[in-house]
Amino acid sequence: MKLDWWTLGLQAVNVLILVWLLQRFFWRPVAAMIATRKDAAQAMLADAKSSQDKAAAALAEIEQTRAGFAAEREKILADARDAADAAGEAAMNDARAKADKLRKAAEARLAADKVAAEKQMADQAASLAVDIAEKLAGRLKGPEISAAFLSWLTDAIKAMPDDEKTAALADGKGLRLVSAEALTAAQKTRANAAVAEALGGKPALSFDTDAALIAGLELRGAHFTLRNSWQADLARIREDLHHGG
Repeated sequence: MKLDWWTLGLQAVNVLILVWLLQRFFWRPVAAMIATRKDAAQAMLADAKSSQDKAAAALAEIEQTRAGFAAEREKILADARDAADAAGEAAMNDARAKADKLRKAAEARLAADKVAAEKQMADQAASLAVDIAEKLAGRLKGPEISAAFLSWLTDAIKAMPDDEKTAALADGKGLRLVSAEALTAAQKTRANAAVAEALGGKPALSFDTDAALIAGLELRGAHFTLRNSWQADLARIREDLHHGG
């Protein structure tokens, strides 16, 4: 087979021209289009990746928020339980305190009532004892009793300060010697002499009676009274018994 170099050369030139034309008018635009599409695809992939990352971050934030809500819910429930327990405990303590206060008040009232009842019983017993003693003392009368009371009276007069004795002697209204029963003339004479001796002077002495004395002799002036009778003694006993009760 014989090669035709001219034909081969022309075909080679045609191929080169075709390649140049394809490269000039086809491959470059296609390559540029492919590059543009590739860049667009890369941008879309990047946007998709960014959106995916944002979605993942948002999802993580949602999960974190949900977890925070759950923790807050548990905290609120725990606080509510603690508050309820504390309120219940406080109410229980308050109830105990009120019950204890009422119990102590009741005990105090019972104790006070007991003391009052005991005092009332003691007062009644003291009054009864004094009443009995008063009735018994009312039977102790006679010259010996009068003489004893006169002796006790003169002892009390002698124990008075001197200025009080002087004032008693100078009393313009005089002194009264009071007895439970009227004295005889002889008793008055003895009493007058004994009082004068005890005072150290002769007073203006008058005589009077007071059945409430039961028995005794009392010297009474305008500004003083020397009590010397069963009545005065029983009154002191009654007072001592009441105070002692």
